[in-house]
Amino acid sequence: MRTNPFYDAWLFLLGQTGDHQGTGVGGLLTAIFLLLLVSSFCIAICSWRGDAAQRTGHHLAVWFMRVMIGAMWFQGSLWKLPLPVSGAFKFWTEQLGKYAAFDAHKWIVTNVFVPALPVIDPMVYLTELSLAVSFILGFLVRPFGVVGMLFVAHIWLGLYQNTDEWPWQYVFLIFVQAFFLVTHAGRSLGLDGLLSRHADEANAQGAWARLYRWIA
Repeated sequence: MRTNPFYDAWLFLLGQTGDHQGTGVGGLLTAIFLLLLVSSFCIAICSWRGDAAQRTGHHLAVWFMRVMIGAMWFQGSLWKLPLPVSGAFKFWTEQLGKYAAFDAHKWIVTNVFVPALPVIDPMVYLTELSLAVSFILGFLVRPFGVVGMLFVAHIWLGLYQNTDEWPWQYVFLIFVQAFFLVTHAGRSLGLDGLLSRHADEANAQGAWARLYRWIA
């Protein structure tokens, strides 16, 4: 049961939400999330101190928004537990097969995804956890932004005919992650920025260094 956003955020940081308790490993997940937050702060401070160009309101705002979207993905991953099949995940997957915008999508969900839930659920959980880690730390944000956009597009089209859902909320989330993609959000007080600068300073010319700079 929700009370207000400030108290609920506090409960989330303490690992006292129903989603945490339903996982069976709420304490561990809380520790992981807090470690990610501390790591993000440390990366941001190192970037701020080491690069004068990072000391702007723009980079600070991008960092904050990126971390918050990462927190959203982390929270969203919790109800995918426990594995291999969460009851909540099974329910919402079946809803996709009922309310998808296109019949082909309904058929795929009903005949492929639902029978394969013991495989699909762990894959979705790990993907959403990876999105959280990427956005919070600012690591490989651009490729994970594309993954996040595809994930949300699947939900948007899958629940499009559900009149209790507001389709625009998913469109907006797609746009937010597209913003991360086009603005190289990981370079704003993130690990992508740190690693790219270190590669530039070391004049690293290897194939992996060039590929990383291009991706990030």
